[in-house]
Amino acid sequence: MPRSVGGSAKKSDDDEREVTMRRLMVLALAMVLAAPALMAGELAGVTMPDQVTVAGKTLELNGMGLRKKLWIKVYVGGLYLPKKTHSAEEALNMPGPKQLVMHFMTKKATKKRMDAAWDEGFEKNAPKTSKVKIEKFKAMMGDMHPDDVVTLTFVPGEGTHVAVNGKEMGVIEGDDFGKAVFSIYLGPEPPTEDLKDGLLGKE
Repeated sequence: MPRSVGGSAKKSDDDEREVTMRRLMVLALAMVLAAPALMAGELAGVTMPDQVTVAGKTLELNGMGLRKKLWIKVYVGGLYLPKKTHSAEEALNMPGPKQLVMHFMTKKATKKRMDAAWDEGFEKNAPKTSKVKIEKFKAMMGDMHPDDVVTLTFVPGEGTHVAVNGKEMGVIEGDDFGKAVFSIYLGPEPPTEDLKDGLLGKE
């Protein structure tokens, strides 16, 4: 009789362990299946979250684009907006904060080359931008290396926050400058049309 009681208790423990293991397996599977949903997608090996929070507001990843020069992959860009749009004009004039993330993929993005690219971008898309602000903006960034990340965050009433690898380098005041920076990518003469289309979610 005691042997039977012991056997029942052991079987009960085994059943409980089995149920627990099944629950853990289901939970693990659910986490694996949910993981891709936490990311908006992948481009050229770079992934970005589908949402970020800026100034207490949730921004959606509008699109991702690849900046190439000849055969060189320079960076993957991601554009975050309060709501998604395929319209460059709507994106530029949309009320609220905006964010542009650039994940670099080459060591050829030297400060000299990046400064020249910024100058060209402002000249082609926002020629009236303050030269003093442009120089201050460029001074916040140096040579870029693979996996370096530059984040440009525009907050109305504050200005454009510049961060490199998560470290804030400074703020350029003025809503006009914020629009000018984003117009480099969404204006009439972006670095490439493919990059612009990607940021607008057209690809």
